[in-house]
Amino acid sequence: MNKNYYAIIMAGGIGSRFWPISRTSHPKQFIDILGTGKTLIQNTYERFLKVCPKENIYVVTNENYTGLVKKQLPDMADQQILTEPVMRNTAPCVAYGCFKIESMNPDAAIVVAPSDHLILDESAFIATIEKSLETASQNDCLITLGIKPSRPDTGYGYIQYTDQTLNEDFYKVKTFTEKPTVDIAKTFIQSGDFLWNAGIFVWSAKAIVAAFDSYLPEMHEIFAEARSVYNTDEEKAFVHKVYQRCINISIDYGIMEKASNVYVLPSEFGWSDLGTWASIYQLADKDYVGNAVIPSEKVIMYDSSNCMVNVPGEKLVILQGLHDYIVVEANNTLLICPREQEQNIKQVVADVKNKFGTKYI
Repeated sequence: MNKNYYAIIMAGGIGSRFWPISRTSHPKQFIDILGTGKTLIQNTYERFLKVCPKENIYVVTNENYTGLVKKQLPDMADQQILTEPVMRNTAPCVAYGCFKIESMNPDAAIVVAPSDHLILDESAFIATIEKSLETASQNDCLITLGIKPSRPDTGYGYIQYTDQTLNEDFYKVKTFTEKPTVDIAKTFIQSGDFLWNAGIFVWSAKAIVAAFDSYLPEMHEIFAEARSVYNTDEEKAFVHKVYQRCINISIDYGIMEKASNVYVLPSEFGWSDLGTWASIYQLADKDYVGNAVIPSEKVIMYDSSNCMVNVPGEKLVILQGLHDYIVVEANNTLLICPREQEQNIKQVVADVKNKFGTKYI
């Protein structure tokens, strides 16, 4: 296994679209949301154990989730859990992990991935990552993985690429487009040169540090300043103090959309970002009338179809005459809403917070 290969798992989000199961104190990456017996972050960690040595895997998360990370990933040493004092989007979290790794090993090649994605074809995923790490080690490039789109989905970002290639398989990126309208998404798919943005990145430590210097120089300065304290007892206090100075910006917007050395690898490994109940419903086992029930031991359904049901295992639940609904119960909260209106859940969470404070959030 290559000692220069590293992985950074981003695990700081709160997953509000999966409320009430995903809560601020216990978000979706720490939940077995598909009923597989393992949480999303555990699955992500185990995938990367096949790519790099376990001491080369880092998790960046909110300070409040340190205990959850330690409990679910007991093999991780304290210095592998990098904590953020505040939420500042993905650019600062990527900078922190990459600058720390670069200070230890300037020859490092790094994969950065979210903690809460589903990968169905693990061997294809590992081959894709290894190929990308090898290319990143040998070239001054920033690589992103693109998923071949199967439908005009408006929930994903899109990457357009040109015919110019690196190592034959990596295509020069032309444009990034955030969540388009349905009509635009349809034209993207028809054109054949667009991919879904999986939010998984691969680069050498040198290339990403140089990119921060070029495109986010203030952030570069902040994390370069911390080089003297990485892997010491002063690291956490120092980083927590300077983190407040970081702007709230994504790595996509801050660097990937601006840099001229960005390449995409068209990939197929059964990917889903598990961003909505619709994505869970698509992947879950369903009965003969289309009901997906997790867990299903004590749920009885009469004259009901195409429902997504997720309720506590010990609770007896009877549903009659429900079609195309989401029924979710967790943390003393019950949510029942039509499947086509699930985009309103974020607004519901905001309303609940206004009315009841953070007790149910």
